[in-house]
This record gives sequence, C-alpha cells and structure tokens, in this order.
Amino acid sequence: MSLGPELADLAERPRLVGASRRVVRAMLGRVREGTVVLVEGERTTRVGEGRPLARVVVHDPRAYPALVRQGSVGLAASYAAGWWDCDELTDLVRILERTTTPARRRADALARRLAPLVEPARRLNEWVRPPERVRTREQDRRHVRAHYDLSNDFFELMLDETMMYSCAFFERPEVTLAEAQTAKLDRLCRKLALSPDDHVVEIGTGWGGFALHAARHYGCRVTTTTISDAQFEYASRRVAAAGLAERVSVLNRDYRELEGTFDKLVSIEMIEAIGWRQLDTFFATGARLLEPGGLMGLQAIVIDDRSYERAKRHEDFIKRLVFPGGFLPSIEAMTRSTTRVSDLRLIDLEDLGRHYAETLARWRANLESRAGAVAELGLGEGFARLWRMYLCYCEAAFLERHVSDVQAVFARDRWRGALAPPPTRA
Repeated sequence: MSLGPELADLAERPRLVGASRRVVRAMLGRVREGTVVLVEGERTTRVGEGRPLARVVVHDPRAYPALVRQGSVGLAASYAAGWWDCDELTDLVRILERTTTPARRRADALARRLAPLVEPARRLNEWVRPPERVRTREQDRRHVRAHYDLSNDFFELMLDETMMYSCAFFERPEVTLAEAQTAKLDRLCRKLALSPDDHVVEIGTGWGGFALHAARHYGCRVTTTTISDAQFEYASRRVAAAGLAERVSVLNRDYRELEGTFDKLVSIEMIEAIGWRQLDTFFATGARLLEPGGLMGLQAIVIDDRSYERAKRHEDFIKRLVFPGGFLPSIEAMTRSTTRVSDLRLIDLEDLGRHYAETLARWRANLESRAGAVAELGLGEGFARLWRMYLCYCEAAFLERHVSDVQAVFARDRWRGALAPPPTRA
C-alpha cells in the first residue's frame, strides 16, 4: 500500500519515532485486562495479564508516531501499509478499548455537560448556513458510492446469498449466515405485520435483499430507493431475475425526493450514512411518506447515549478511510428527533447487538477463505488489510458493548394496531 496523506509525512520525520515509541509503551503499561505481547526486532515486551491475548509484531517503527499522532486513523493506516501485524486483531482492539474506556467516559461526560451550551450556537450557525449547504445531496452520493460502489464482486465474496450487509439474527450457533439473515428479515417483517395489502417504501435498497424477501414471502408491494449506482443496477437485475418486477420497484433516487404515501416504511442500517445533521430530515421525511396510521421499521447501529455528543464530532478511521460521512445515532438522539419533527412514536425496540459480533466474524471468515478471489479483483493488499482491520475493529466494539444494533418500530399518531409476534418464518 502506498503511503497516503495519513502516513506520508512520517517518512520524513524519523525523530518522532523514539518519543512516540515511549508514549505507546507507556500507554500499554496501563493494560490491566488482557495481555499484549509486543515484538520489535530482538526485543519482546509483555504487558497485562489474562485473556484476551494479542501478539503484535512491529515491522516499521513509524507505526508508533502514526498511532500517537492520529489515533485510530494512524492505527488502521499503518496496519494497512504493513508496518505491523497482529495474530488476532479483534482481541487487540478489545484490550485497547478496555484500557481507554475510563478516559473516554470522562470525555463523554464532559461533552454531554457542554451540549446544552453548544447547541444554541450550533443551531444559529446552521440557520446562517443551512445543513443542506453544509452537506449537499451530491456529497451524500459521493460518500455512499465511496463505500458501496467499491465492487459488487467484492461484496459477493464477503456476504452470503441474501446479500444483506447488516446485522443477522442467530437463533442457534450452528445456523448458516444466510439463515441468520433471513431470520433477521422475518423478525422485522413480522413486527410490521406485513401483508399483501401493504405498499412498503424502503430507504436504502442495499443489494435488494429486503425488497425481494418481503415481496416473495409476504406478498406486499415494495418501492425501494438507493443512491448507489452499483446497488441500483445489481438490485434491479435480481428483481427481474426473480420475476418480481410487478411487485418491486427499484429507484435510483435520494430518499428526500420520494413522493406519495405508503403503508409501511423500512430502513435497514442506512441511517448511519446520513450524517447527524440530517437526523431531523430523515425522520420528518419518513413521517411524510407514511399514511397517518403507518409504521416505520428501522434497524440501526447505535452508540451509547452517553457517547453520542462526543462521537458525532469525532473522526475515527472508519469515517476517514472506510465510510466517509458516516455517523452512529443513539436511541436518545433518534427519539428526540422524532418528537421534535414528527408525530412518530417509538412503540417497539429490540437489541440485536449481541448478534453483530458473530455476523462480522462470519464476513471476515468469508474474505479469509476466499483471499485468492479477493486478490484477483485487483483492489490491492492494502485494501484487504484495511478491511480486515475494519471488520475486527467493529467486532471488538460490539463484543465490548461500545456500540450495539437495534430494530425499532415507530408508529404515526393514528396507528392503533397490535404488533405481530417476531418469531421467524417456519
């Protein structure tokens, strides 16, 4: 991997290495839960005790200033560049997460205390510079395409035949990933009581997995929209091949441009792509698209309420190198937003976070078992290493409960129904 802007200047500043090495070793000296074995040349250092255990081998000492100066961005970029290796990245990130948790909690508490003071100034600034000008729809398209338009062939290698790129639901440890993804879809469809009488709008098509499943197994009509050209073309082909073109319409359109009203709305892990400034717009648009008695089924990766204020402005390596423009909402932020801009009420909430670590581990195993096919795509070794870090980093975050995943059902004011039971289809 060629040196990107995150690393290039380190090549010209070797004097940073010594000081940064001392900082990193001091940081590792605070490890208490888990063990890190650090190997650099002939020197081996062991810190901490117990499990998890991670062995890190430093190949290029510039990894130290990359980490000290740029945090998780430097950690991921230097790993992608091959400057260091680790036998189990997930365990390493879990150990680092546990070590930094006290400092992060103090920062979270400070951000929450300051938020009421900062919010009026932020709103005044956005009145002068409205959010639409802060982040345009074309910027949204560029951000989405940077991630989802990488290569349909790549995602086919990583995902299963459902092509669902979101948290699965593992009813039993031995089920396949495809079975777990189908179980997830069924839980959401049953919660919404989908039927042939429903016309469903989906915000964020993905590769068409939900739309096909809902039309095929629940008989409803689905209008689904995406701003990823690659996903639009892929999903359109799947719908045509399945013979469901009369029941599924695939659009290449920004969700804010949709017209009409629908019985139900579904959005599966798309909200993370909108940016926190657009949260009100997302829910206001969702309410506008629903009939007065309609339901919204939302699956979302969420961050702890206490961490939201700090995290929404903090740029980690995922925002910088993998998913530009992304953010994680919190449950509190979403319910505040729905109350502020719509008549939507939260009527059902289920935490699926414990299933996401397994989902990520399955995706990583798919890529590792198909490494030769991934290499043939010509994306480069640096890309493969970056995605290995990305999947392990996320897996660790879910295992440590720093983030979670939820299925939430919101109802408009005139809804008077009863939620259907969530068990999976036989």
